[in-house]
This record gives sequence, structure tokens and C-alpha cells, in this order.
Amino acid sequence: MAEEKIPEIFDLETYQYELPEELIAQYPSQKREESRLLVLDRKNKKVTHHEKFAEIEKYFKASDLLIVNDTKVFPARLYARKETGGQVEILLLRLPEKEKPVPALYRGKRLRRGTRLKFEKGLEGIVRETLGEGKILLSFVNVDDPLKLIYEIGRVPLPPYIKRSPKEEDLFRYQTVYARKPGAVAAPTAGFHFTQTLLKKLQEKGVQLLSITLHVGYGTFAPVKVKDIRKHKIHEEYVEVSREVAEKINRAKDEGKSIFAVGTTTVRTLEFSALKTGKVEPTSSWCDLYIYPGFKFKVVDHLITNFHLPKSSLFILVSAFAGLDLIKKAYQEAIERKYRFFSYGDAMLIL
Repeated sequence: MAEEKIPEIFDLETYQYELPEELIAQYPSQKREESRLLVLDRKNKKVTHHEKFAEIEKYFKASDLLIVNDTKVFPARLYARKETGGQVEILLLRLPEKEKPVPALYRGKRLRRGTRLKFEKGLEGIVRETLGEGKILLSFVNVDDPLKLIYEIGRVPLPPYIKRSPKEEDLFRYQTVYARKPGAVAAPTAGFHFTQTLLKKLQEKGVQLLSITLHVGYGTFAPVKVKDIRKHKIHEEYVEVSREVAEKINRAKDEGKSIFAVGTTTVRTLEFSALKTGKVEPTSSWCDLYIYPGFKFKVVDHLITNFHLPKSSLFILVSAFAGLDLIKKAYQEAIERKYRFFSYGDAMLIL
């Protein structure tokens, strides 16, 4: 029997595009608000280019809401030695708690259950389980507050496509200015372009600034590997939406005001919280919402985002939001005009 043909919109190859390697940003722009801005208008299918992100201000009206993700990246990359002397690189996938096993990725020779790891400053860990594909469950022992030591010895977990070691500037540049709640191992990078000055300007204009939380996991970098994108299973991430924020967003929607979401993480959080009733509900749970073309957006009107990896769940999400043809047109223009791509790259506003 012939294999059933996958519709083009659901075929992974549809989400491939060619990107010159030199356009992958290895460092942030000199100043946050001086990254470039591409504006994609879905209504008139027009692409507009701005040299500075700060020009985004002109696209806001006084009644609009700007929703940001206030998660904070913690220094999740650690180095340890086994009792036999071999070095191991560890990437924690969640915030550690005393005695409680935390999932982690490792690089180095194979780790076995029961292996003791010695970190700097006297921090020790024990491998509780090996989960395959370089993943383990790790417990920190002999210390009351492992997180305090991790902040002293850990490094910024830069994405795999940034081909350099973390530098001091990454401590604050691989973080939004409004980051408050530690728990992410990857940053919600669309927020990198905002400064306190720009946020204040928007608020003085009458724009209401609200925060949700999604602790971004390392799975955000995981490529989609199944040919039919509908069969992809997305990683779970912890989300929080307060009652107060939910009520303010619902009121604004009822009054016909526009909701601007900063980043795909904010989109996923808001749309996840509205899945059951169509209204934003107070939420505190694990989110595994995977958004691909055909998804009906109930909350977000406009999206501020970066330029995403081909064949990634994030590129698929923005294609669902703006339409695949329009996204491909915008990305092609961005490549031709040498925009900077991925985490430390330039920005896009989808109206």
C-alpha cells in the first residue's frame, strides 16, 4: 500500500531555509535597542525595515497591552570530575533542590548510576538514574543550598550555535532587563531588545506592561525530527499566569484592545492558559502546547520575536501565526539584507 502523502504545510522539509553561517549572531548588538527591526504586516502583506528596534514604539497605541516573560536564566552549565578523574560537563535542565534529583544533560565518558561527581567549592552530586541520550537524574548532596553554590561556579548556558565560551557580558546580556524568576536554562530572547528606558516610554504612552512566566527549557533548541510535523512531541515547560494578569488580559480583549506578546514563550503560555475556555485562566502547571499551522489563536494579536532556526518548533509557531508564505518572504528579505539571526540576532514584529 502506498504511503499516505503528507500535505505540504505539515511536511518538515517545508520549514527548511538556507542561512549563511555568518548571519548567526555570536555576540549581542552593542546596545539592546539598537538591534534591527523587521515589521511584517499580515493584513497588507507588507514588510518594513527599521535600523533600530526602539522604533517599535510607533506601532503601539495607548490602550495596548505588552505581555513579557519574566523568567530568569540561571547558570546551568557546570563542570565536574568523577572519582576516577575524568571531566564531565553538566547542563542542569531545572533549578536544583536539596537532595531532590534534577534532570540534566552531560558530556563526557558514560556516567553510571551511583557515580559521584565533584564540582568546585565542595559541591558534590550523585547520579541517581541514567535516562539515555546523554540524560541523567542528578542529586546534590552535603550542601543545604546547592543553588547558592551553582550561582558561584556555574556558567551561562549559551545556545549550541554560539560557537564560543561565555564571557562576562553574557551574564547580563543573555537575560532580559525584566527577568525576575530564576528557572530557565535558555532565555526568552525576543525580550533582549527592550531597555528599561524603552519600556518606560511605552508605559508613559499608556501601554500596559504585564508579566507571565515560562521557564524556558533546553528543548527549545531541539530540532523537529519527524517528517510529519504534527507527530512532533514538544518538551514540557513550567508556566505561571496570575489571576490578576488573566483578568486584565480578558478585560482588554473584551474592550477590543490589542495584545502584544514578547516572544514565542509568551504566546505559548497565553494560548495554553486559554485552551479550555477561550479566556486566559490563572495557570500554574506544565505546558506542552505545540503550535503548528491550523492552530486557532485566541489571545495574542501581535508578536515580537527573533529569527528562528529552520525546522524548529519556533519557526513552525511563527509560520502558524503569520502564515508560511509570508514568513518565508520576510525571512528571505532578512537574509538578503543581512539581518542577524537567532538568540543574539535582530527582531521581528508581526502585526
